[in-house]
Amino acid sequence: MSLLPYLLARPFLFGLDPETAHEVTLQSLQRLQGTPAQWAWCNRFVEDPVQLAGLQFPNRIGLAAGLDKNARCIDAFGAMGFGFVEVGTVTPQPQPGNPKPRLFRLPEARALINRLGFNNDGLEAFIGNVKRSSFRKDGRILGLNIGKNAATPIEKATCDYVVCLDGVYPHADYVTVNISSPNTANLRSLQGDEALDGLLSAIARQRASLADQHGRRVPLFVKIAPDLDKAQVAFIAAALVRHGMDGVVATNTTTSREAVKGMAHAEEAGGLSGAPVLAASNRVIAQLRDELGPSFPIIGVGGIFSAEDALSKLRAGADVVQVYTGLIYRGPALVDEIARAFKAANLQPA
Repeated sequence: MSLLPYLLARPFLFGLDPETAHEVTLQSLQRLQGTPAQWAWCNRFVEDPVQLAGLQFPNRIGLAAGLDKNARCIDAFGAMGFGFVEVGTVTPQPQPGNPKPRLFRLPEARALINRLGFNNDGLEAFIGNVKRSSFRKDGRILGLNIGKNAATPIEKATCDYVVCLDGVYPHADYVTVNISSPNTANLRSLQGDEALDGLLSAIARQRASLADQHGRRVPLFVKIAPDLDKAQVAFIAAALVRHGMDGVVATNTTTSREAVKGMAHAEEAGGLSGAPVLAASNRVIAQLRDELGPSFPIIGVGGIFSAEDALSKLRAGADVVQVYTGLIYRGPALVDEIARAFKAANLQPA
């Protein structure tokens, strides 16, 4: 099981610069996935299937996008017991992201601030990594998260999303359209009225064409921010339905610093993730559920550090959940804890 090895590794990793620790971890996972050394982080898989967006999720706990931007470690994360894994965000062309330092720990708040800026190796390398993984062959669900290049003007953002959708479509169980990162200039403006309608309309048209071409309809999710008021959430919910989107991921990181005032690194630019996001994320989830009704798929993410945090997402209205920052602080044992709690709760099918 994974608890002891991570407890031993955590002091070393937290002694490193956060981005260095992140890269060391990914390199190790990539090198050792599929080998006997995988025992160091693997969990026994908890079967707890649920139907969502026309897909059968083997259980309700997933990895959030952003941790494995280049899809290098899909099988390694799968061994932790995730029923679904979402990788990316990928952009059409490789890009370095924002200048370093760009990742900061706030341990007393159990939080991170990042302004990575969609740093990734580009669509071609991403697809190559996805094709090498065996995760989907094992019946697990793989989500591929797409975005725009920083150099692409916001008025031409739709072109980047369409290029990415074309590339990832044959290899995805679902695709997430990321319009909510605070670290790409003007990206969140795509959550606004006309911009959102234009983007989702184009995405829907392209999906229809791809569905005909490939003989399968891949569900589309849209990832939104926690920093939205009630009217904005209502508009987004209506737009999702109007354009035939299949689900929503709620939520990304926050630009608010209310919960971390006075802490070291609190004023760094970027998106705040971790425990301080739990309440805001749950608020948006609850508002979405009110607007969308009981059957529209919602993936809940933000601030999950325990089984109780994960259950609070389901009570707010989410169908399944994803973790990121909690995994960094608590390690793979968190995945097992949540999966077992969900199964013990004997949840009703979504």
